Amino acid sequence: MGYRQDLWEIAAAHHGVVTIAEADDAGVPAVEVRKLASRGALRAYGKGVYIHREVPSTTRTEPTAAVALAGDDAFLHRDAVLHLLDLGQFNPRRIRVGTRRRVRRALPDWMELETRRDVPDSDLTQYEGILSTTVRRALTDMRDRIPPERWSALVAESHQRELIDETDVDEMLAKGTVT
Repeated sequence: MGYRQDLWEIAAAHHGVVTIAEADDAGVPAVEVRKLASRGALRAYGKGVYIHREVPSTTRTEPTAAVALAGDDAFLHRDAVLHLLDLGQFNPRRIRVGTRRRVRRALPDWMELETRRDVPDSDLTQYEGILSTTVRRALTDMRDRIPPERWSALVAESHQRELIDETDVDEMLAKGTVT
């Protein structure tokens, strides 16, 4: 099995996205990744992030790439999490990515990066293999950004789809945040 196949397997597991770090973990040297990109098998998306041209893109490709572009420990947050899970009707112009550290690289215009040192590990999870804040945290972060009736509908839908539990709903009710 060659490097191209190794990278295909990584990309297939990550919505078409391959990073230099993931390639290195799989035993594919960075120079080989760059060679495959120059030959057209991969498309450079940004610093150390590539899209494998033989893996079909999905609605999860850009969020996966956004988190990878922001670097280690980056995560989707706020409406990006809700959009990823098709909760409500969100179609954000930019994919919101949070990180606990400062990122000093140029990022695409379709991303919005925010330093979020206030997000504990307990508020992070993976959805579709993408590091994200929990639905509970995303709803809490969106509370004052959308109309109350729409937010309440999102809480109800999240509970119905078992993305939050009764305790979460009760805590939100106790804080007077659900009408």
